[in-house]
Amino acid sequence: MTGILKNKFALSDQGAKDMLNAILSVAAANLALMLPVGLLYRFTGDYLAGSIFANKAIYLAGIAGCIIFITLTALWQYNSAYFATYIESGNRRIALAEKLRKLPLSFFAGRDLADLTSSIMGDAEALEHAGSHQIPQFYGSMLSTVIVCVSLFFFHTKMAVAAVWPVPIALLIVLTSKNVQNLFSRKQMETKVRLNEGVQEFIEASRDLKSYNAQEKYLSGLFETIDLLEKRQLSSELGTAVFVVSAQMLLKFGIATVALTGSILLIKGELSLMQFFCFLLAASRLYEPMSGTLIHLAAINALQVNVDRMGSISGYKEQTGAEAFSPNGFDIVFDHAGFSYEDGKTVLSDVSFVAKQGEVTALVGPSGGGKTTVSRLAARFWDADRGRISVGGVDVKTVDPEALLSAFSIVFQDVTLFNNSVMENIRVGKKDATDEEVLAAAKMANCDEFVRKLPDGYRTGIGENGSALSGGERQRISIARAFLKDAPIILLDEATASLDVENETKVQAALSRLIQNKTVLVIAHRMRTVAGADKVVVLSGGTVAEQGTPEDLLKADGIFAQMVRLQTEGQE
Repeated sequence: MTGILKNKFALSDQGAKDMLNAILSVAAANLALMLPVGLLYRFTGDYLAGSIFANKAIYLAGIAGCIIFITLTALWQYNSAYFATYIESGNRRIALAEKLRKLPLSFFAGRDLADLTSSIMGDAEALEHAGSHQIPQFYGSMLSTVIVCVSLFFFHTKMAVAAVWPVPIALLIVLTSKNVQNLFSRKQMETKVRLNEGVQEFIEASRDLKSYNAQEKYLSGLFETIDLLEKRQLSSELGTAVFVVSAQMLLKFGIATVALTGSILLIKGELSLMQFFCFLLAASRLYEPMSGTLIHLAAINALQVNVDRMGSISGYKEQTGAEAFSPNGFDIVFDHAGFSYEDGKTVLSDVSFVAKQGEVTALVGPSGGGKTTVSRLAARFWDADRGRISVGGVDVKTVDPEALLSAFSIVFQDVTLFNNSVMENIRVGKKDATDEEVLAAAKMANCDEFVRKLPDGYRTGIGENGSALSGGERQRISIARAFLKDAPIILLDEATASLDVENETKVQAALSRLIQNKTVLVIAHRMRTVAGADKVVVLSGGTVAEQGTPEDLLKADGIFAQMVRLQTEGQE
């Protein structure tokens, strides 16, 4: 049973056990509410027989017992269905975060940020709500209903049939709505994700939209998406309501059939008045929880979309490997490496070269040639489909990504900063670094001159993604992180491409200090960046078209020489 719950509702082993406990508690709580029915049945019989006062002690004890048992089962239900669910929800979110940490970059490249956010926040919240308010209540009510229904057959078969018949039919009606509900839920979720994407895009691009007077046009499309989401939500609610309300109406016929069948049997003398009264009471308690159970079943049916979306994350193949990483030096070797995206598009077909320790290896070539992909494969952001990539003689596929990245410092062209102080943004490079170490790294990256001018110096908050800083200042903070980490391998993604001349000079000076005695892999778009490289690897069409020193490649008069001429002519 726990295995079924675990797979069906994306639960952990402990979560499945807690869910089973919650189901039993709900069943016990529902059965506890049947005790007053039995007590009332006994009371009515004694009242008609005129012996009520002789048994008043029994009734007082029975009332006290019912109250105590109902209270205990309610507490059991509350603790197991709510507290345990919230603990499981917290564990699920932590497990999800850990899962995301171990996934390759290819996973994120294929998923929209708004879609991921919706899964992490919305789908996790939906599972949490279902785990506390719907799943235990449904299965627990079903279990208690089965027990009550079976018990009725021991009292009177015909009356039991008259009372029970609507229950399986009502459940069947709601169960048949699963495919319809899933269809509505998927369309609703697709529209919700599209709306989240639109809102996020509008916020990020509001400056550009405003500068081109395109805000009104963009918002009109966003409002259309909002209207569509509203329509699909209404359609989803209506589609569910048609089945649930129909099933609930059918349950009402159960009381009528109990009354009609009981009256006929009473007239025939096949049923006593007390038995008739007992079944009327039982029917009133049988259908009320079932009515709510049908709503829970509809909600559980719709939950499948959320479970599938969560499963697309939790079931994705992780990058694993040895946590110990002891390379023999830090040469990076590409040996006939190839790589394709999941959609089948081949980016690299046959790449072979060596980036030696103590040298600067520049990756150049036309756009789409695979420069960025090569650098990402070296750091195992992706895994190569073919061939072998090694660092210090160790195949990167055999090393845990976090252990491998401990040997890399990466300076991207697009810097990511956090809404925190300058000090803490630099400390990202080494989480346990002292303030003195952070300051030393900042000075080496030429950060100190502009940080000292900030209101609170290194304690100054820099806004979301460093909005309070210029592009050159943000880039220098990124380089300071790399200084602080002091890794033996440096990956540079044309860190100066978008900077002005003054900032480029300062960043280049910082980089020249950073790369000393390290294995350096540079993605270069500007040929002047390549001038100081020890080796140039020209990538074109997913293969190594040329490689050698800048001087040798210029003499060869190939792709590299043509790129240099084009840029030189463009600058004149």
